[in-house]
Amino acid sequence: MEAAPEAATSGYGSGSASASGSSSGSAVQLTPAVAAQLDTAINRVLKQANVPGVIVGLSIPGNGTYTRAFGVADRTAGTAMSTGLNMRIGSETKTFTVTALLRLVDAGKVALDDPVGKYVSNVPNGDRITLRQLAEMRSGLYSYSNDPDFAQALISDPKRSFTPQELLAYAFKHPVVFDPGAQFQYSNTNAVLLGLVVEKASGQALQDYLQQQVFAPAGLRHTVLPTDATFPDPHARGYTNQTSNGAIVDATDWNPSWGWAAGAMISNLADLQNWAGVLATGALLSPATQAQRLNALPTGYPDTGYGLGLFIDHGWIGHNGSLPGYQSLVLYLPSVKASLVVLTNTDVGYQGSENSTLFGQAITGIVTPGNVFSLPAMPSSSASGAPSSSSPSPSPSSPSPSPSASASSSASPSASASASTSVSASTSAETSASASAGVIGAAFGDRLAVVRR
Repeated sequence: MEAAPEAATSGYGSGSASASGSSSGSAVQLTPAVAAQLDTAINRVLKQANVPGVIVGLSIPGNGTYTRAFGVADRTAGTAMSTGLNMRIGSETKTFTVTALLRLVDAGKVALDDPVGKYVSNVPNGDRITLRQLAEMRSGLYSYSNDPDFAQALISDPKRSFTPQELLAYAFKHPVVFDPGAQFQYSNTNAVLLGLVVEKASGQALQDYLQQQVFAPAGLRHTVLPTDATFPDPHARGYTNQTSNGAIVDATDWNPSWGWAAGAMISNLADLQNWAGVLATGALLSPATQAQRLNALPTGYPDTGYGLGLFIDHGWIGHNGSLPGYQSLVLYLPSVKASLVVLTNTDVGYQGSENSTLFGQAITGIVTPGNVFSLPAMPSSSASGAPSSSSPSPSPSSPSPSPSASASSSASPSASASASTSVSASTSAETSASASAGVIGAAFGDRLAVVRR
């Protein structure tokens, strides 16, 4: 597969940032000494954040590779984590759903500036919200995964199957949050709608279109969008505290149908290392379409922009993912053609931060000190009994409030920054990035609104 020319990014971050982070920078050689540093940093996060197991794959052409598994895949059996296991990948699914949409754009079957109402009926503001705005997370539609009734339905029966229409009904009972295009707000509703658009325009079920037009052309042999709770072997057991009482339980066999086009997919390390480059370089798309994809608009968070179904954070292009029991991080740094994949078997955060982000910070702080990855952190849990998007709860991607709202709902900046930096303090650059994330609050936290009992 020949990659399309790398398109320049533009407009990412808070407005003060530029695209220079994606076109400049360097990486260290992955020598045995550096590998030992990475081992130490990853084990530190694993222990402090109480993560059962993590799989890490890092490749820097000309500088070497680093592939490791740490901890356990099954807490009960004590089975060691290994690099070949299948994992649920949460919101990384969005990168595939939007790629499917963009394949249809290149085929002339849809246009990014079509209104979603052309394909899906009864969408609030459906005559004004474009497919582009859905992919950019700028539709203004409420996220179903932040609805307390939905969260209660899921928590009370985690093996229940949801249809896309049922998911949208939870969202559409709420008023729109803002006018189309007015601002960034992360919402699962957007991705579910795009999944329906792909089905309408292609005449195929989403999972079939993805297999034929995305997975197969990209050479992904272990990536699937399941239609039920089926989980291909071998896989790690996954652990979550997204329960009504906050207790940690085994969520391996929970039905991911509620995530569908927003977060239900399964993959493994090898496929995702391949996908990191395909996604960032536009190997499946025309150069013009990929350029639009990488036009990352401001999110209101420092050095973090969101394009069409992907983010650009401190130069790294990719996405994170989270749903009950699992987290993922799939990144690519164009300046050195580096790919980084992190897969964990818990979605439980640590003092306000996603565990996948903490691993990403620790790793990039060592190998790419000029480009230290750091997505905004989760907010702290609200008082017991109150609905909260930060409370442990099932979600591949709960909606992020506006920057001002998320900051006010999070823990105090000093406490949150301290929490982040306490785990990943291996370098000064890493510490600085962690502190910044802690102050920001939630943006890509992938949490649901669970009512605590």
